[in-house]
Amino acid sequence: MTLSRRNFVKVGGAAMALPLLGSSAFAQLEKVKVGFIYVGTINDNGYNYAHNQGRLYVEEHLGDKVETIYVENVPEGPDCERVLRELAQQGCNLIFATSFGFGDSVVKVAPQFPDVAFEHATGYMSGPNIGLYNARFYEGRAVCGTIAGHMSETGKYGYIGSFPIPEVVMGINAFVLAARKVNPDATIKPVYISTWNDPAKEADAARAMIDQGIDVIAQHTDGPAALQVAAERGIVGGFGQGADMSAFAPETQLTAIIDHWGPHYLASAEAVLAGTWVPGNTWEGLKEDVVQMGPYGAKVPADVVAAAEAMRTGQIDGSVHIFTGPINDNTGVERVPAGTTMTDAELLSMDWYVEGVEQPA
Repeated sequence: MTLSRRNFVKVGGAAMALPLLGSSAFAQLEKVKVGFIYVGTINDNGYNYAHNQGRLYVEEHLGDKVETIYVENVPEGPDCERVLRELAQQGCNLIFATSFGFGDSVVKVAPQFPDVAFEHATGYMSGPNIGLYNARFYEGRAVCGTIAGHMSETGKYGYIGSFPIPEVVMGINAFVLAARKVNPDATIKPVYISTWNDPAKEADAARAMIDQGIDVIAQHTDGPAALQVAAERGIVGGFGQGADMSAFAPETQLTAIIDHWGPHYLASAEAVLAGTWVPGNTWEGLKEDVVQMGPYGAKVPADVVAAAEAMRTGQIDGSVHIFTGPINDNTGVERVPAGTTMTDAELLSMDWYVEGVEQPA
């Protein structure tokens, strides 16, 4: 990973200006101490597990040039401020805040430690020592939606979401847009559980969806509970989120979206070591290998694998963009004209649903 790709995110074909330092304000180091804050447990087998795998990736590659420390199960609120301060006071040179809801805390604490580099995952508020990084999870949702469109017997999908933030709305929309390219009558029902990881709520939501005739379930929460319910109830299938969850439902997981944060974390740690770190803003996906797809399940037929691979590789080579019009919202109003592709800025502020999405209760 080169330093240049850390300095911008492309918006509508042009580079979006960011509040970058004119030159690095950080001194070269012999050893870097890196802190990580997780909203859940590293054993959630999903989102937080994937971030922790990124931490281990840094240790593997930097050896005795790095020391890492992590704090798990940090609530998105005032307690995050305390944890951030403690990590800075313990000598961390670089701190990763890995959940969207940590943003306010990062913005409050970072100015108090101007010699510490902070990076916030999936956020939007930057600063002189606050960088941003994100992944194009929606690209993986389009691959999952393609599989669902081919394999669902009912044309009814469920989507267990955490909060109705643009990242999640974007994922719901990408999933059903891809599915409706196969089955134009397909519908998806989002249910928000107001948390990133609550196995009981995730399981209850999955059961309620299945009782309503839904036979494929996707999720934007962190653990395998919904996938396990899908396996117990014998529906067509579901998808791993953040990591390969096939160990929990080997016959039911159709594929998984895998978050591969290691290269980004390594590049940031190397930049801090070299004294060249600046607060960049990256949004990378399948092409950059930050988003990966897990193995296709045994029950996914060869022709469906081929269709999913066409969606995956098309997004990598740029021949496919799931948010290219015509796209109507779920009230029938045209939002994206034919031949027009939504800009990154439009995607990052998405607060409306496409056709086929049932309005959440």
